[in-house]
Amino acid sequence: MTEGSKAAAAARRVVVAVAPNGHKTKADHPALPVTAEELAQTAVECLAAGACMIHLHVRDRDGAHVLDPEAYRAATSRICSAVGDRLIVQITSEAMGRYQRADQEAAILATNPEAVSLSLREFAPDEARERDFAHFLIRLKEKRVWPQFILYTPEEAQRLAGMHKRGVIPFEAPSALYVLGRFMLVRAAAPADLLPFLAPDMPRFAPWGACAFGRREAACVTAAALLGGQARVGFENNCLLPSGEQAGSNAELVAVVAKGLSTLGYALESADGLRDEIAMARG
Repeated sequence: MTEGSKAAAAARRVVVAVAPNGHKTKADHPALPVTAEELAQTAVECLAAGACMIHLHVRDRDGAHVLDPEAYRAATSRICSAVGDRLIVQITSEAMGRYQRADQEAAILATNPEAVSLSLREFAPDEARERDFAHFLIRLKEKRVWPQFILYTPEEAQRLAGMHKRGVIPFEAPSALYVLGRFMLVRAAAPADLLPFLAPDMPRFAPWGACAFGRREAACVTAAALLGGQARVGFENNCLLPSGEQAGSNAELVAVVAKGLSTLGYALESADGLRDEIAMARG
């Protein structure tokens, strides 16, 4: 890197988030964190490795995905006891075929998290749902809950931009997460999958980030970071190191990306730094 590019890199701090479990089980990886205690230990390890946010899925007693405010509060409390406010806790609202939109909204409002991820295709699959979605987002803004919009295709990105322009999205700067690759289709992502989202005629979101399925996860999210985005890694999307070997922990995946960014002259964002960004994006 030239001196100028090093200075530019140092001026921007990169957000690294960890998604430690998703809807996988210990059959997928024996170290997959499921309980509140396991999630808290993962939070400690990933904070030390460079993460500033943790994306949270919780389970019922049978280990099934659940949108349960009590379970979210228990896990969040345990994480905060372990790391204080040094990690932002973002809950998922993913339906997973178990919940209707009203259930998702009720769970989020009852949990009242610092941050939540919202799949655009689940909450506003068509224009007819946009008015209700707008009302729900206003409630989130009033409660100071930060939403991140999950986008699976460039078309969804265009639609989100249009909704923002029409006032459906009541935040100054909507946050977008681009999902590269697919879980159900077992299609591993590649850095080039970012290109359709970042084409010259595509909308620009700030902040934006990426997560990626498969062993090229680190390459994908590092490319996103170099292009101005945030990085999300973890067992939810991938359990392999770039070498193809199984990662021993979520923290190993965080560390790979953190080390790569550091080598390239980038610093890592802190939770408080991300909170400052969120405050500006909230408007």
